[in-house]
Amino acid sequence: MSNQRGLFLSHIAQTSPAPLMLEIDRAEGAYLYDPEGKPYLDLISGIGVSCLGHRHPAVISAAKEQLDRYLHTLVYGEFVLSPQVRLAGLLADNLPAQLNNVYFVNSGTEATEGAMKLAKRYTGRPEIIASYNAYHGSTQGSASLMNPTEFTQGYHPLLPGIRHIRFNQAEDLVNINNNTAAVIVETVQAECGLQAPAGNYLRLLRDRCSETGTLLILDEIQAGFGRTGSLWAFQQYGIVPDILLLGKAMGGGMPIAAFIADKPVMSVIAHDPVLGHITTFGGHPVACAAAYANLSTLLDSGLIEQVKTKERLFLSRLRHPAVKAVRSAGLWLALEFESFDFLQAVIRNCLSRGLITDWFLFNSRSMRIGPPLTITIEEIEWACGVILESIDAVAFS
Repeated sequence: MSNQRGLFLSHIAQTSPAPLMLEIDRAEGAYLYDPEGKPYLDLISGIGVSCLGHRHPAVISAAKEQLDRYLHTLVYGEFVLSPQVRLAGLLADNLPAQLNNVYFVNSGTEATEGAMKLAKRYTGRPEIIASYNAYHGSTQGSASLMNPTEFTQGYHPLLPGIRHIRFNQAEDLVNINNNTAAVIVETVQAECGLQAPAGNYLRLLRDRCSETGTLLILDEIQAGFGRTGSLWAFQQYGIVPDILLLGKAMGGGMPIAAFIADKPVMSVIAHDPVLGHITTFGGHPVACAAAYANLSTLLDSGLIEQVKTKERLFLSRLRHPAVKAVRSAGLWLALEFESFDFLQAVIRNCLSRGLITDWFLFNSRSMRIGPPLTITIEEIEWACGVILESIDAVAFS
């Protein structure tokens, strides 16, 4: 074992008993490279982060330019910082009019936490409703929204006042009432192995929230920034949330996230008491500069318009008797197999061949595919070939 790996096991807090242990030396485009120079095609974009690939030149240039100006100045929200202002303006220009006020944080789970506080503060109500099999983060408030509880039961009790409804089940919407501060849902449920909204479900959800004075929080931490074939996934369903959560792909590889609302809603956290929500490093100037370059480049690139074509190519190639089901939402796919053990063997085989894939928290039989939007046709065909060869290797071993 290399010294680096030994130090990793000794001094880096572990999140599982068997980490992948792939040592990364550098990254470029759709690829990660180990110290020996072996390339690995990143078919999961660092779990939805690198939508423009790793180290996109525009993102790197913007970060370097900001490094030469200033880094941290003061706790978020007091100074006028150009990277924050420019990014908030660009986001507002590309969102519906009522999503015009941005609160920058460091990660998706912080965006969830902020949105939960905002909803309670604005409505004066105690209850939040989430969906079964949804994932909104791992800090205590976000984790309180999670059901099933296999990843959280060791940390109970968590927040009270959380109830759950079934995603895509319109009959459950009656549970939203005048005691409900907010309903939080993923526009496309991710960790159950991809479940898109069916029919007019989101329209019915929006109507029920409006009817009861409940805020609708849409979590697009994974679905946003072109992943599903539109800049924001909710654009495909004819609704607008009261609060939008963004993260992951937002920073082009830099840590940044946000919750966004109408200014009259957001303004309540600034008084009675003041500093209703604070963060030291949220909206870090370098992260904001990188995020501005990331979004600007994405908007100008034509990549979002290519998503559906690339999705169809994946769907046409990934056919195999061992694949029990395929679900997709743009350049975001789930391949379901017979068991967790079979899937894990396929994932390991893919890794040995230079292809990085993964699974889903609440669907351990399904392979996660979510490449950078920059992935080429040739790279898609190669990746699909590797997946099929790996399935054969496992199925006939």
